Amino acid sequence: MTSPSAVEGPAPETMIVRDIVKRAAIIAPVLVLVFGLIWGVDGALSTAYGLAIVVCNFALAGALLSWSASISPGLMMGVALFGYLIRLALIFLAIWLVRDASWVALVPLGITIIVAHLGLLFWEMRYISASLAFPALKPSPPK
Repeated sequence: MTSPSAVEGPAPETMIVRDIVKRAAIIAPVLVLVFGLIWGVDGALSTAYGLAIVVCNFALAGALLSWSASISPGLMMGVALFGYLIRLALIFLAIWLVRDASWVALVPLGITIIVAHLGLLFWEMRYISASLAFPALKPSPPK
């Protein structure tokens, strides 16, 4: 018996993460403005920091999955499971390190992290292709 080799072909996770980052860039000014109007400058800064955490989380997930898929499917499964736990710990650490800073407002920071993660994932679901012909994003319709 031979062990499974690396997953070959394009890396759909990097394409998906790139698309999520584009969508985050679209919503970032709106969230920062709205939370800035509600909580002031501290709310705007906390929202921007929360969005940076979310984008870094998605980028790290895509990079880890892409890297591990190039080695073996078994490693990719382990990275998917334990990478999630490590990324949760990194999010906790990112919040814990700034929790007492004068510019941090924890309520908008928490709302931003939760809403941005879920909102971007649900927004991206509309564009994900679940076919082997197009393993990442659905192709654009012809004009």
